[in-house]
Parts: sequence; structure tokens; C-alpha cells
Amino acid sequence: MSLTDTYTLNNGVKIPVIGFGTWQSADGDVAYQAVKWALEAGYRHIDTAAIYGNEQSVGRAIKDSGIAREDLFITTKLWNDSHSYDATNKALETSLNKLGIDYVDLYLIHWPNPHDVRQKDEEAWQAANADTWRAFEAAYQAGKAKAIGVSNFQIHHLEALAKTQKIAPMVNQNFLNPSDGQAELVAYNTAHGMLNEAYSPLGTGKLINLPQVNALSEKYGKSVPQILIRWSLEKGFLPLPKSTHKEFIEANANVFDFSLTTEEVDQLDKLSGVNDVHTDADKIQF
Repeated sequence: MSLTDTYTLNNGVKIPVIGFGTWQSADGDVAYQAVKWALEAGYRHIDTAAIYGNEQSVGRAIKDSGIAREDLFITTKLWNDSHSYDATNKALETSLNKLGIDYVDLYLIHWPNPHDVRQKDEEAWQAANADTWRAFEAAYQAGKAKAIGVSNFQIHHLEALAKTQKIAPMVNQNFLNPSDGQAELVAYNTAHGMLNEAYSPLGTGKLINLPQVNALSEKYGKSVPQILIRWSLEKGFLPLPKSTHKEFIEANANVFDFSLTTEEVDQLDKLSGVNDVHTDADKIQF
């Protein structure tokens, strides 16, 4: 396995097994340089979002890399202020223009139940998601998104969407790391043909000092982040590590020359709840 190896989505699209995350990478030189370094290190899968505010910088780095568009996999996400058919269409066009590309490889609904939607009516999110997903399906059929999916959706959000969807989501991107493996959701996603993408695979940095992880770091001669990224791969997840430091960007890709045993994966699974867990999408204030 390597950075150029892929998972196959339920529509046959190939997606590189590790993505480079850009959350909290400031627009301008910081995001631009981070993505440039990532591409130089061999990453071909870049993950951004409208709310990150850095799509333009990501797009500039992509263009300046000289890498053929068909050799890249670009993901972006719809923000909470655009949950309707027309607003989704406008938001996607805005993202494409900022990124400087004609299509995204993966387009995701960022959150299932935005605060402003919920304030209108506790059940308004269901109709909003159905209308939004209709626009996603149209974008997919028009070739503006090669794959479509969701992020931060729990089982009840997915079940509600399934009542009206014509095309099933191909990906569900969630907070996944040893502190919150979300086993029931992961099993549901897998059973319904959705790839599990893992954002914050390092647990927002809070798993770094745990003795169980450090013991594996010493055993394999790998950094703690490398151990945690490897855990994601052993679970069949697609991790999205992020950094703005060249040496860490390169190191996070160096995870293909070792494997964790089944027992070691189980040991890390037992860290559930030791640090941060996923945010309740039905209680977010944004």
C-alpha cells in the first residue's frame, strides 16, 4: 500500500487511501504552502471545505503543482448556510471558481442539522437535506461532482435522507480516532456502501501523550501520529491528517512500511472516550 493506492467507492470511483486535510490552514501562504508541500510529498487527495476559507489558496497550489487534474482527487464541502436546492447549486459554483477547477472529485454536505435550520423547526433539517441532496444528485449527474457524500451524519440523519434519495451517499466523513471509533455508525456506513473517512485522525492532538500509543511508537520506531494514522488504515478508514509543517506532512505519509497487529488495533480501540469525542450534530451552534 502507498499514497497512490486507492479505495473504490460504491460508484466505481477510485479515491486515494490517505487525504491531506486543510482544516484550520489559514488562507494565503499558509494553506498554499501546506498543500504545495503535500503534493510534493506524494499526496494526491486534498480535502477542503467552503467554511475553511482557503479554497482559493488550495486551488492555487493545485494549479502551480503542474500535476494533471485527472491525477488529483479534490474534496470540498457545502456549508450550513446553503441547505437548499438553489443555494447548493450556487455554493458549488462558488467553490469550483475558487478552486479553479471544472469539477470536484467528492462533494460533501458538511453538517446534517445546522443551527439556523433547526431554529425554524426541529424537524426542518430533514426537508432541507432532501432538497440539498437533490442538488447533489444533479451535480453528480452533470459531472460537476464525480462522487457525493456527507459528513458528520449519524444513523438517524442517514435514514431520513434515504427516504428521498435516488443516489446513495458514497462517503460519510466523521470524527474517527481511537478516542471515538463510532463503531455502530462505522458498521452502518459500511453496510450501506459508504466509505468511512476519518477527520481528526490524531484526535486533535490529544492522543499524543497516551502511554498505550507511545509504547507502539517505541516498538515500531514510528511517531505517535504515524501510529494513529496506521490505526485508521487498519480499520479500513480513509484518514485525513493535516499539518502546516513540511516535516510532519512528509512523516504523516510514511506509514506504509509497517502494520499493527489485530491485538494492537484492539488495544487502541479500548482508548474510547479518553479524550475528545464527536460533536453532536443536532446540538451544534453554527
